[in-house]
Amino acid sequence: MSQHLPTASAVQALPGHPFIAYQGNELQVEDVRLSQLAAEHGTPLFVYSKAAMLAALAAYQRGFAGRHAQICYAMKANSSLGVLQIFADAGCGFDIVSGGELERVLAAGGDAAKIIFSGVGKTRSEMRQALQAGIGCFNVESEAELDVLSQVAESLGLKAPVSIRVNPNVDPKTHPYISTGLKDNKFGVAHEDTLRIYQYAAELKGLQVVGIDCHIGSQITDATPYLDAMDRVLDLVVSIEASGIALAHIDFGGGLGINYNNDTPPAADALWAQLLRKLDERGFGQKKLMIEPGRSLVGNAGVCVTEVLYVKPGEHKNFCIIDAAMNDLPRPAMYQAFHAIVPLLAKHVDTPEARYDVVGPICESGDWIGRDRMLAIKAGDQLAVLSAGAYCMSMSSNYNTRGRAVELLVDGSKVHVIRVRESAADQMRLEKLVAL
Repeated sequence: MSQHLPTASAVQALPGHPFIAYQGNELQVEDVRLSQLAAEHGTPLFVYSKAAMLAALAAYQRGFAGRHAQICYAMKANSSLGVLQIFADAGCGFDIVSGGELERVLAAGGDAAKIIFSGVGKTRSEMRQALQAGIGCFNVESEAELDVLSQVAESLGLKAPVSIRVNPNVDPKTHPYISTGLKDNKFGVAHEDTLRIYQYAAELKGLQVVGIDCHIGSQITDATPYLDAMDRVLDLVVSIEASGIALAHIDFGGGLGINYNNDTPPAADALWAQLLRKLDERGFGQKKLMIEPGRSLVGNAGVCVTEVLYVKPGEHKNFCIIDAAMNDLPRPAMYQAFHAIVPLLAKHVDTPEARYDVVGPICESGDWIGRDRMLAIKAGDQLAVLSAGAYCMSMSSNYNTRGRAVELLVDGSKVHVIRVRESAADQMRLEKLVAL
């Protein structure tokens, strides 16, 4: 992929990244030069734009203007406290999938009553923890989970508010690892079993049925799967309510994609204009709506800054070896995912452009960040891996005893450290040697 870079006098935002731009020759996030941040904090380094997150959220808010709706940030995309704090301050709820995520939301100032607890494998202790915190709803994914949740709630003298996640068997046309709405996926209950399972849930003493849930996948770039899933869910709402079970809300999940590589997902407000028209046509416009966007709120708000350690020419491939790795940016190794990679300096005087595989220092052939990229680079140069705000830091690891990177939040010209660099001592703190 060749990078189309601006001239030294231009100001040019990168496609899909309105708050990340070359100012003259320097790449900036909002009003801050990334080279300055790399000099001060070292690399690898994650930098997030507050304005980009709030702009992405504003598109959803415009789409739901005048509607009874609750936006719950799907925090598995990026669970750093400084990021959660932005969405809590903006009035968002949160979609969680573990007891640890619940603790993070509360530590960041989130409202427990606006929390939805999703996931197929909730433990009894997690259920107890969430009930005692007073969360808004459990998205339940199996009959067995209904039984256990009812027992736990009864033991506390409480009723657990539940919606049941329906698997509508709709193809989201995305990577199979992040598709969640097909009949062969592990998520939700089968469409044809839904009415019976709702009737069963309504009889359990520890439960209060409050809604219905559907989430078909992630990185969806076409409105059609959403429209198809909505039709299937609304058919079920008709049947469930005809059986005497009232549903206070309908949860349509999240999954809207972002621009990684000339992707063209619909804007959130345009997508929801289509979905709300269908909802009105079907007579459900008065229902409370719940949605759970994650990637589309944070993905293009973040970059990973990394240094070129070595340029290694080869007979068949040239390698650009950087100090960021698959433990920092796991998506390429896991999903063969594409992230654009651009230099921090737009023009490199004396260095010819060549084709490289951009790889990390980890001892795995799967440790690659980009394939076949046209770059004009030399050792010591710095690069920005774009679209790194979602499913990078939240999926990062300590493989090869590598510490997790620094995270910075940029707000105009202000820079906030929201995570310090992790040391080997930090990693070993909970481990113990044995007496031999």
